Amino acid sequence: MVLMFNKHRTRIVAAMSALTLALGLASCSDSSDDSKGGSSGKLKVAASFYPIQWLTQQIGGDHVDVSSVTPAGTEPHEFEISTKQIAELNKTKALFYVKGFQPSLDDAVGSLSDVSAVDLTKNVNLVRHEGLLEHEHDHGDKKDGEAKKDDEEKGHEDGKEHDHAEGHDHGDDAADPHFWLDPARMKRAADAITAELSKKDPGHADAYKKNNEALQKKLDGLDKSFQTGLATCERRSIVTTHTAFGYLADRYKLSQVGLSGIDPESEPSPATLAKVKKYVQENGTTTIFTEELVSGKPAETLAKETKTVTAVLSPLESKPEKGDYEAAMTDNLTALKKALACK
Repeated sequence: MVLMFNKHRTRIVAAMSALTLALGLASCSDSSDDSKGGSSGKLKVAASFYPIQWLTQQIGGDHVDVSSVTPAGTEPHEFEISTKQIAELNKTKALFYVKGFQPSLDDAVGSLSDVSAVDLTKNVNLVRHEGLLEHEHDHGDKKDGEAKKDDEEKGHEDGKEHDHAEGHDHGDDAADPHFWLDPARMKRAADAITAELSKKDPGHADAYKKNNEALQKKLDGLDKSFQTGLATCERRSIVTTHTAFGYLADRYKLSQVGLSGIDPESEPSPATLAKVKKYVQENGTTTIFTEELVSGKPAETLAKETKTVTAVLSPLESKPEKGDYEAAMTDNLTALKKALACK
C-alpha cells in the first residue's frame, strides 16, 4: 500500500512539474510576443502592400519578420482592412505605408498603439500626374529618342524629379501615389525604412545599413537598364488601363495615356474611349497595356477597334505570380521595349 501511494504521489508531482514548466514556457512566449519581437526573436513589422514589403524584406533580411497588410492577389486601391488585421498590426513594432493610397488603412493608423506608422510619401516627393486626354497638355509624341531638354531632364540627372504639377491648374489636388515604379524614389523609401528599422532594433543597425547599400546598387542597376533600354525608341507614349505609370514615364521621358485615372476601378466613359481611340490611330500606337488585377475588357475592346495588340504592364500593386519586384520590373522593361520599338 505504501509503495502504491508513493507511486501515485510521484505521478502527481511529475504532472504538476510538467504543468508548471508548460505555463512557464507559455509565459515566456507571451512575453516575447508582447515585446513585439515575436517568438522567433525577429523584429515584427508590417508593410501596407507588396512593393513596400519587398523593400523592407530586402533591408531587414534575417532579422525582420515582414507581413503584408494587403493579401496577395488583392487590388490594394479597394482593399478594406478588417478588425482582425488591425489587431495583428498592433502586435508589430512598425508599419510602413503609403498615405492616401489605401483609405481604410489610413483610418486604421489612428487606432494603432505603440506602433510606429511610417508614411513613406514624406520621403519620395509625390507629384500630380494627368494621363487622361481631356485634361492632358499637348506634349506631343516624341520619336527617334527625342526628349524634353529642360529643367526636368536636369532634375532626373541629379536625382531630384521635377514636379511638373507646379504652376498648372490640374483641378485635382491628389498626388499620384505610385512612386514604386520609379527606382530612384524606391531608393529614398529604402533609406526611410532603414532608418526606422535601425531605430527599433539598434543591435542590427549595421546589418540594415549593409543590406540597404546592396539594395541601392540593385535599384541603380534596374534604373540603368531602363535608361539604356528606353533611350532610343520609335514611339515614346504608352496607353494603359489606368494612370499608374506617371513616375516611370517621367523618369524615362515617356508620356502615358490612361483609359481611367489613378483609381483603376473607375470605368472609362464613351467620350474617353473615343479620344483614346483617336490618339492611338494618330500616334501609331501598336500596344494597349493591361494589368493583372484590373478588368482588361475596355483595353481589349480598344485594341480590337484599332487593330492593335494588348500586353501586360504591371503596376506592381500585388506580389507577382512568379519572381519578385525586380523580376516584374524587368518584365515591364521588356514589354515597353517591344511596344515602343526600342533599339
